[in-house]
Amino acid sequence: MIETTCLSKRYGALLALDEVSLRVEAGEILGFLGPNGAGKSTTLRILSGFMPPTSGSASIDGLDLLRESLKARQRIGYLPENFVAPQEMRVVEYLRFRGRLKGLSRRAARQRVTEIGERLGLGERMRQTFGALSKGFRQRVGLADALLADPPALLLDEPFGGLDPLQRQEFRDFLRDLAKVGKAVLFSSHVLPEVEEIADRVAILHQGRLQVDGTIEELGKRAHEEAPVQFRTEGDPVVLEQLLAQDLLPEEASSLKREGPFLTVLPASAERRQFLFRWLAAQEQEISEYRTLAPTLDDLFRSSTA
Repeated sequence: MIETTCLSKRYGALLALDEVSLRVEAGEILGFLGPNGAGKSTTLRILSGFMPPTSGSASIDGLDLLRESLKARQRIGYLPENFVAPQEMRVVEYLRFRGRLKGLSRRAARQRVTEIGERLGLGERMRQTFGALSKGFRQRVGLADALLADPPALLLDEPFGGLDPLQRQEFRDFLRDLAKVGKAVLFSSHVLPEVEEIADRVAILHQGRLQVDGTIEELGKRAHEEAPVQFRTEGDPVVLEQLLAQDLLPEEASSLKREGPFLTVLPASAERRQFLFRWLAAQEQEISEYRTLAPTLDDLFRSSTA
């Protein structure tokens, strides 16, 4: 439904995107993560038709964004990070105007604006000017704009910015409802808990390259495999630390940390995790506690963007 193949974008000497390949199916929500400057907004601008890629391709619902630009863009609902509308226009007037621009008849535009306004809880705000709205309600107007033509694909750039906790929950529920009726949803965010709660899949971008792409379950398994091991010794932790450092791989030794009686190390693989367990069992010092530290999406994000 939403697809990029080896998508690259260069601004002079700066390579903002480096052969990024993504796919979002109908009914799927993809959380797009990355630090500032990673290339998330550039990807969304290319997908929305605002700028062409330097190389590679992108398509919406099977329509190439370069060869069939108009048809492809008609299949997109796009919410930019900082949505703006004429400050003096009433919300209802603005949305009806936008509906007409998107090809709806006058009657269909009025009906669709009423439906979307009710679903997004705009209520009395429909009669207010855009300039009088709070950040949260401006975001709702932006989403209403994106949904007017009932597009199959939604591109949302930082949609949770400026929303209070209740508005965020309502927004999450609404996105889930959209996915249930077959919309393909791609949204960027810096809010990791939001992504964990709502996304079916997560893609992590860093310095223009795609570092991670997988389901929440797959990423949880990967994070577990990459999670550090912590254990407590009843003997001298300094002696055990010195012995352990001799038998670890260089990358494992560099991760070895000691805090009081606790030692923490990051095994290089699942096999090395088993080696570490057997090594500890063979030592003369008593190991009173052994555990794998609970991994999180935040851990994976930090390790992928280090």
